[in-house]
Amino acid sequence: MKTALHKNLALILLLVHAPLALAAEPPKLDAANTAWMLTASVLVLFMTLPGLALFYAGLTRAKNVLSVLAQCFAITCVVTLAWVVAGYSIAFGDGGASNAWWGGLGKSLLAGIDVKTVKGSIPETVFAMYQLTFAIITPALVIGAYAERVKFSGMLLFSLLWLLVVYCPIAHWVWGDGWLQKMGIMDFAGGTVVHLNAGMAALVCALVLGRRRGFPETAMPPHNMAMVVTGACMLWVGWFGFNAGSALAADGAAGMAMLVTHIGAATGAFAWMACEWLRYQKPSVLGLATGMVAGLGTITPASGFVGPLGAIAIGGAAGIVCFFATNYMKRALNVDDSLDVFPVHGVGGILGTLLTAVFVSAAFNGIGYPDKMTMGDQFMIQLYGVLAVGAWSAVLTYVLLKLCDLVVGMRVAADEETEGLDTVLHNEKGYNL
Repeated sequence: MKTALHKNLALILLLVHAPLALAAEPPKLDAANTAWMLTASVLVLFMTLPGLALFYAGLTRAKNVLSVLAQCFAITCVVTLAWVVAGYSIAFGDGGASNAWWGGLGKSLLAGIDVKTVKGSIPETVFAMYQLTFAIITPALVIGAYAERVKFSGMLLFSLLWLLVVYCPIAHWVWGDGWLQKMGIMDFAGGTVVHLNAGMAALVCALVLGRRRGFPETAMPPHNMAMVVTGACMLWVGWFGFNAGSALAADGAAGMAMLVTHIGAATGAFAWMACEWLRYQKPSVLGLATGMVAGLGTITPASGFVGPLGAIAIGGAAGIVCFFATNYMKRALNVDDSLDVFPVHGVGGILGTLLTAVFVSAAFNGIGYPDKMTMGDQFMIQLYGVLAVGAWSAVLTYVLLKLCDLVVGMRVAADEETEGLDTVLHNEKGYNL
């Protein structure tokens, strides 16, 4: 009788304490997820170096090709150091009482992160590295707006400050348990954090720094379309790490994100080509590449939430809307966003973020809305996020540009711009034929 009583008491105690034991159990590392995230980190870094670097460099004139390559390379170095010192902490720290707005400085210099620290089911070192690749490509996208006329020193200072003041807080709002994430915004891989953010900054940069000498009267075509297409192909491949990697696991969500990313890219390229073919009677290779980038940027926020049907609709909308936005900015407004960052990434980020609210619906084979949420509710959250991110990026970009202009100057002299930035800023030439 005593033995049975003891057994029953032991069982009761075990049942009572089991949830506590499970709750206290540290997160376990998953080898498959870790392997995938290591691969995804490489793919996203590959998007900047060499993908975006070649894409942008080919789009410029021959006298400025090295300057763009140098900017992408240097941004990678500067952002990496800033990310370790404070950027990661601002974006993904716990933030304490101010957690809704920023992550604080508790993880500065990656404090508390070692080989055993786990984030979810992957090492936190891998998570920090993966997020670093996003932090690198976002300010690198912005340089397309002021290519061929910005000082190298001004670009470096602006990119550093912009990362810490603009990018990192927004990343925290959306992905670091900040106020937009708690509100329920759906941005799987960076429609607001990366594309809208970079697009708005690019528009402000283009307006504040002014047009290149000779624009729009003088034609300024890409100097090397083979380089452009090579870079574009690298972007397409690297984007699988960008979107599918944002699942942070090797699972069905990553698989669907990869599938819809590819569909969005293909549909965007096809739609842009069709628009150009109908309007100008000839489809250009540049149009195909740009439409692909527009499709990728626009599907990015929706990639973990929509199905193939949504991807076709979003990619098609991207190709059409971004095509007309690009033409309108260049031809009607004469805004010299040199490499079309705002009409492709900014407009695409806005469009994709808003359309996520539509095509996440189970009726379109999306994952469906959270409990008691309607399409209208989700759309308003998405719109609110677009307005908040756009305003923060635009206002602070303007302030930082003015500050950097006072400190080191942002624009090269007129005669230096005419000579070309490769020779003036780097004492080298991209081609010695």
